[in-house]
Amino acid sequence: MRFVAAIGGSILLQDYDARRFQEYAEILKELSKEHEIFVVIGGGKPARQYISVVRELGAGEAKCDDIGIEVTRLNSKLLLLALGDYAYQKVPHNFAEALEYSASGKIIVMGGTEPAHSTDAVSAILAEYVQADMLINLTSVDGMYTKDPNKFDDAELIEEITASDMMETIKGNDVKAGTYEFFDMTAIQMIKRSNLETVIANGNMPENLIKAVNGEKIGTRVISE
Repeated sequence: MRFVAAIGGSILLQDYDARRFQEYAEILKELSKEHEIFVVIGGGKPARQYISVVRELGAGEAKCDDIGIEVTRLNSKLLLLALGDYAYQKVPHNFAEALEYSASGKIIVMGGTEPAHSTDAVSAILAEYVQADMLINLTSVDGMYTKDPNKFDDAELIEEITASDMMETIKGNDVKAGTYEFFDMTAIQMIKRSNLETVIANGNMPENLIKAVNGEKIGTRVISE
């Protein structure tokens, strides 16, 4: 099948070493033998740190986004290094380029595209654009919770949810550059209108990508309305 995997920048750069890039590269290489793969990489902590400096310099949110996008593309290049010949060795700057590069038959790795779109949104738009069979979002928690699991011990994992219910849950979240909470509204709107099969899982365990692709029960699954 054809799928899009969104991997948070903080997942890959947790310890600022090559280990997590290598782990994901091996899994992606194996999966690419049977599937067509697009990967979208987030900015993570490095992007947030750069954005903080840009904001201190008095720039607007669009410029903050622009700097953050550059960081996601740098992170993407690191994964391309780990993937070697299995990946197309150029980072697409837009969805048309991603689709064009995919004609190579290799794994496509990209970051952000334009201001006001988080990489969660980019992955959802890309999945619709290339008519992917599945979107897999690999984040820092096990899935979507009733409340922030990092702050509340009684937070409960939501195993299934509709895109409409997700929208209601995240209404009012901060949408400034570098502060996207979990999924942003654009990502959920794309999932809803495309009726896109989506799985949200913990990316700190790279093998969860294999489980999601194989249809195992894991994380949060976004179901049809």
